Amino acid sequence: MTSATSPTPSPRRPRLSGLLPDLSPWRSSADFRLLWVQGIVAILASSMAMVALPLQIKELTDSPLAVGAMGLVELVPLVVFGLYGGALADAVDRRRVILATEAGLAVLAVLLLGNAVLGSPRLWPLYVVAACVSALAGLQRPALDSMMARIVPHEQQTAAAALNAVRWQIGMIAGPAAAGLVVAYAGHGTAYALTAAGFLVSVLLCLRLSPAPPAHGADKPSLRGIAEGARYAWSRPVLLGTYAVDLAAMFFAFPNTIFPFLADELDAPWALGLMYAAGSAGSVLVSLTSGWTSRVRRHGLLVIFGAAGWGLAIAAAGWCSDIWLVLLCLAAAGAGDMLSGLGRSTIWNQTIPEHLRGRLAGIEVLSYSVGPQLGQVRAGGMAGWTGTRAAFWSGGLACLASVALLSAALPKLVTYDADTDEEALRRKAQREQVPAA
Repeated sequence: MTSATSPTPSPRRPRLSGLLPDLSPWRSSADFRLLWVQGIVAILASSMAMVALPLQIKELTDSPLAVGAMGLVELVPLVVFGLYGGALADAVDRRRVILATEAGLAVLAVLLLGNAVLGSPRLWPLYVVAACVSALAGLQRPALDSMMARIVPHEQQTAAAALNAVRWQIGMIAGPAAAGLVVAYAGHGTAYALTAAGFLVSVLLCLRLSPAPPAHGADKPSLRGIAEGARYAWSRPVLLGTYAVDLAAMFFAFPNTIFPFLADELDAPWALGLMYAAGSAGSVLVSLTSGWTSRVRRHGLLVIFGAAGWGLAIAAAGWCSDIWLVLLCLAAAGAGDMLSGLGRSTIWNQTIPEHLRGRLAGIEVLSYSVGPQLGQVRAGGMAGWTGTRAAFWSGGLACLASVALLSAALPKLVTYDADTDEEALRRKAQREQVPAA
């Protein structure tokens, strides 16, 4: 019998603490903390333009296809510069790449501002700037992504991915919601001015990052180096599975470009910002209860089930006629996407060799960026052909079917286990021999 002076511990506390995010990366790495804060600022800045740019194209053209074409314009620069950016990240100081691209994004925001304040804004500069933004993003993301494995210990990679997701989703909830209000009440020019100011602050924060020089004896960026990274990826069915599942999910079920048209159909233009933010709300809910993911070892299953949940929720959004149910479905889609993203990020950072990390990060950029760009084209074209809501539910069902087919075709992704995978164990041993910077 328990005495009054020794109360029985509440069983809820350990369960709650097991759900809260693991803060180990935040405690162990000053550079991780700095990149986390810089990322919040950059996301808030870019989300202003993310909402303002397609909405401005819609106002100038009133065409779903014209808005969807923005994804096509962004595709080629993203592919070319994403692959080159991966080779560049393995060959030069990654901090310098991040600084240069953040400064370039600030300049592009100023150009958007200049076009917006014209008496009659032109359409073609919007597409040109969108292409340039895509090119700079392709250069930057491999450098950013490949730094995580260097500045965060091996066993903390899932926790780092979850904390980065919290950062991303906070920005993507607050940013689009605020951007919708800014555009509605202050105009596109104000949104672009805030974008430029945010990127300038981001540059100042990046100046405080530690240098991230390449490995000793690293080769200059070249097609041969890019091909070496591609051959390695092709030799790893688990990596191929992470790329393919994400690419298929985004291509078939990324409907953001037609949100303005769905808002009009549901007679809820006031909810446009909420539609952009709803997916992030679902994602951040998963991130804030992600403590359990640090104990997961079957990360391939996270990738598969998360992507399937994304597709199902997008299909349900197309079937709903109530705006609040649509927002709920979009939030559920974001939750599924976050689970899939945690699995992908952990597999990448725990299994890829350091000397190839930049080039593989370039391929990763293609897997999670090309899909949305092509998805915008698919969604815009399908909406113009069959209607907005049909573009939603048909894409969601196609996502479910593609995930099922890829799971059957790539069984090693389904059976992946971090405790037994040879590449994961090899990378862990190497990190134990050479501690994280």
